[in-house]
Amino acid sequence: MNLSAVDLFCGAGGLTYGLERAGIPVSAGVDVDPDCKYPYNTNTNARFVQSDVEPMARRNPERVGSLFDFRPDLKVLAGCAPCQPFSPLNHGTESSSHEKWALLDSFRRLVDDLGPDVVVMENVYEVRNHDVYQAFEEELEDEGYFVNDDNDKRVYCPEYGIPQKRKRWVLLASKEGPISLGEPPFPDEEDYPTVRETIDHLPELEAGEVHSERRIHQARTLSDTNLERIELMEPGADWRIWDKKGRPDLLLECHKKESGSSFKAPYSRVRPDEPAPTITTQFYNYGSGRFGHYDQEQKRALSLLEGAMLQSFPEDYQFVREGEEMHTKKMGRLIGNAVPPKLAEIIGDRIVEHAAEVGGVSPKAVADD
Repeated sequence: MNLSAVDLFCGAGGLTYGLERAGIPVSAGVDVDPDCKYPYNTNTNARFVQSDVEPMARRNPERVGSLFDFRPDLKVLAGCAPCQPFSPLNHGTESSSHEKWALLDSFRRLVDDLGPDVVVMENVYEVRNHDVYQAFEEELEDEGYFVNDDNDKRVYCPEYGIPQKRKRWVLLASKEGPISLGEPPFPDEEDYPTVRETIDHLPELEAGEVHSERRIHQARTLSDTNLERIELMEPGADWRIWDKKGRPDLLLECHKKESGSSFKAPYSRVRPDEPAPTITTQFYNYGSGRFGHYDQEQKRALSLLEGAMLQSFPEDYQFVREGEEMHTKKMGRLIGNAVPPKLAEIIGDRIVEHAAEVGGVSPKAVADD
């Protein structure tokens, strides 16, 4: 069987990279962000198309349809619409006015117009509570797609070999028959990958240092006060430790208020022998979460490379071309917004197995075709 996939909202290529690892040819990735072009084209075999999905879905869905390889046996339309409107960081606030809220509906319209054989929709766990998602799933069912059940959609990333406590919602749908993620490969907590196993071999860094041979292995500069804070911090502890160690002056004003007292993760260090917290787009910022390095001798936040590896990107993944300035904020966005490649590969494996089942051939024959 010939498969062809198109990746909507492709970002730096995490989903495409994983699908290709599973043997699924991806013909193109679509994203409005020009910063995605270099990493996408460099690390995958697909073509980057810089475009806004919303007007394409509204006015020219045929353009997306033309991106598939010529007449494949199975068309796969995949994507992770921007998750900001559905993020838990919104703390449950109504978000339909968010500028990116309607992009999931644009995905739905493209499915309706193009009728792909298989649909993959990956997003934050909280997306399931929003009307725009409910409309997406209902339309799939109305159009005769088999949709995986809710228990199968729930993904806890450590169970899929990804060293971070990221929760995701993965919808799989097929016109050809039932499809599912199935049992995760690492259901037992003792088998979860850890931070230490993932990044401990990397060279030590100081805050503000850029490694001489690997520019992506760089850590953000810390203020003198934050250097004092992280020096007294221990892995997994929180800001209350400063008061216990006789430094209440290091507390922020928000920590002294009842409204801020429950937010314990900022200014902490990651625990080395368990998965990391969710790698957000701000993981390089010491004050944005439990993102301090676990090694007491390294008084810094996670480096850009460490964040990428905790997202399961391979160590040699190229995000910027040689000689180009590596902007921390841009890198954080590319890395934190990505679909973890290891999760994408498992999704791809399930699609290959499904294609083999409906086509009456072996999964290897599908992947090798």
